[in-house]
Amino acid sequence: MSYLNFQALGKQFGDFVAVHDMNLSIDRGEFISFLGPSGCGKTTTLQMIAGLLTPTTGKIFLDGVDITETPANKRGLGIVFQSYALFPHMTVTENVSFGLEMRGIAKTERLERCRDTLAQVRLEQFSDRYPKELSGGQRQRVALARALVIEPPVLLLDEPLSNLDAKLREEMRIELRLLQQDIGVTTILVTHDQEEALSMSDRIVVMQEGEVSQIAAPLELYERPASTFVSHFVGKTNLVQGQVTALNEVGINETRLKVDTGQRAPGMAVQISIRPEKFIMSTEEPGLKVYVETAIFLGASWLYRVNGSLGELFVTQPNTGSARYTKGDTAWLSWQEGSLTLFEEHA
Repeated sequence: MSYLNFQALGKQFGDFVAVHDMNLSIDRGEFISFLGPSGCGKTTTLQMIAGLLTPTTGKIFLDGVDITETPANKRGLGIVFQSYALFPHMTVTENVSFGLEMRGIAKTERLERCRDTLAQVRLEQFSDRYPKELSGGQRQRVALARALVIEPPVLLLDEPLSNLDAKLREEMRIELRLLQQDIGVTTILVTHDQEEALSMSDRIVVMQEGEVSQIAAPLELYERPASTFVSHFVGKTNLVQGQVTALNEVGINETRLKVDTGQRAPGMAVQISIRPEKFIMSTEEPGLKVYVETAIFLGASWLYRVNGSLGELFVTQPNTGSARYTKGDTAWLSWQEGSLTLFEEHA
């Protein structure tokens, strides 16, 4: 049996359905991310798990126990908010030990557990400082330590890295994931950042307008999106409209592409998705002839906007030390078999 289980979980605010009939099973020690745009229901779901909101429908089970009606302060879950919510008048140690004190843990044990937890997040040398004396990344780790010190069965993370600058956010993703794997705590992250979800999660729950669009491991989600929404939201992609012309063939303008069409009949309107990095760009034929309109240097790679018989496309190529293509150049595009994903046009 799964460790954390949602059964037909839903939440309405008046006539507005924020979350609709979510069913999800999470294993002990698993790292799950809820990913989606603002208003998709991911934070509402987290708040129901935390006990901050009461579900309109459905049940939540933790280790086989129904906690749907259990108050938030009785669930024992660890929560890290976007704002960190540290007490400014308390030192790092006092902030971290606060939850233990509220649970009636003796002072000696409190201090010992605080020292151990601060060592886990590499903050033991900052134990006597106040939040205002810490950097953003250090404050984030204090908030994490405060959530972990109570030894929660589940750790809930509500966009905890969104206030950090880009470089620190990338570093903290790695730190947080390694710490989670080391401790083995079941973790749920809410984020709108697809890179964050892809790099940290065992599985990702993509949400749209209160509904679950797809649940999958990061690689499967990226390579085999279930809809055009997932394809667009999780990473970057090119979407072109076409029509099934024959078995395993789609026509786009005068171009014919080989792609698995399944049982779709000739004449059906479809969309083809291909990731920018899946293209192989060459100065010589064979391939799809295109004209370079823009070349943008991204450091590790080049981003090209090209135009041809499929319309406007974005192409990513690794940086080899020189600008291979410039505006006005002619190039040819090819791709490996399996790089194209087909969706029915209404998907």
